[in-house]
Amino acid sequence: MKKPSFPIADRLREYLLHWRRERPLPVSYERLRGFEESCPLPDAKGEPTLWDSVIYSRLEMGPLHDDLKRMYALLRTDGDMSVMQHLYVDRIDYCSFGNSAPFRIRIVNAYNDNADYFYIKRGDASRVYGLELEHLLSPNRMNYLTHGGTLVEEHVAGVPGDAFTQNWLTGRDLKPVRVAKELVKFNERCFVRLLGDMRAYNWVVVIIPDFENFQLRIRAMDFDQQSYEGRLNFYRPQFFKENRELAMFCMKHLRVETAQQYQREEHVAILHRAAITQTKLAELLGAMMADRIAPDEHVKQLREGLADYFKREAYLRCACMGEIVRENLESIRLGVTSPVPGPLA
Repeated sequence: MKKPSFPIADRLREYLLHWRRERPLPVSYERLRGFEESCPLPDAKGEPTLWDSVIYSRLEMGPLHDDLKRMYALLRTDGDMSVMQHLYVDRIDYCSFGNSAPFRIRIVNAYNDNADYFYIKRGDASRVYGLELEHLLSPNRMNYLTHGGTLVEEHVAGVPGDAFTQNWLTGRDLKPVRVAKELVKFNERCFVRLLGDMRAYNWVVVIIPDFENFQLRIRAMDFDQQSYEGRLNFYRPQFFKENRELAMFCMKHLRVETAQQYQREEHVAILHRAAITQTKLAELLGAMMADRIAPDEHVKQLREGLADYFKREAYLRCACMGEIVRENLESIRLGVTSPVPGPLA
């Protein structure tokens, strides 16, 4: 069953205004839906994709492109258009697949042909909570803006997880233990902050050259399934069939004791980030606890699953998804570790 979209409630809107995420935007999601024609967009190899390029009326195209450049300036330079005059909108793509039905804007630098992207989506409370929890509790910073029913996100660059598994996983340039270590840490971040549906095509791998080989970081790029499902394993990437090859890879290259070490390292890192962002996190969880972003039966199923998993009855007192996220943070603060050894096993 397709997840519904939840409106951004007043308390969450207050949080977004307070921390300058909510701004007047020159283009709304509904305005972009007024395209007149579309054509399928193939990939670099000529294969079909889930995207269509869309075309607007001649009278609308010019003003729309100007406003999209202003939108990009808000996202990148806090609205300073003086450094954006050499940019132009090369293409507007639309994807009807998935809950967000996003538009993807391709922006090009006229001086050097360097391209960048950003996305305009329907405003959805689940996605906003997901973006902000990623910003506060992960090593990744998320750049996004909201206004009314519109959400604007920057592009998360990296190698898609499915392409990484197929083309990079067993390459000689990457040390297997470093890959497995990052998979452990990503798995824990998703589980603690309840980010679900992290199949291989919903995250990317950033490959960073280092003085000794390469370092990796895995980044989520789809936050639609934040704290919605009731199934505990929905928040553990290890259990998706699309990630099975990665699970087997970790089992092959990590000892149980080493996996538990990396697991705990990430717990401590999350707690450090939570301490640094204590004020913002308290405000965000307060809004989340006042919001209804999942059916009651999902909350009941998840709290019972986590109470049994961690052997902590405190979960049974959680009345909403925000309280469950808070309780997960309390669990790792108390040093309660996963009873199942290994990250993706």
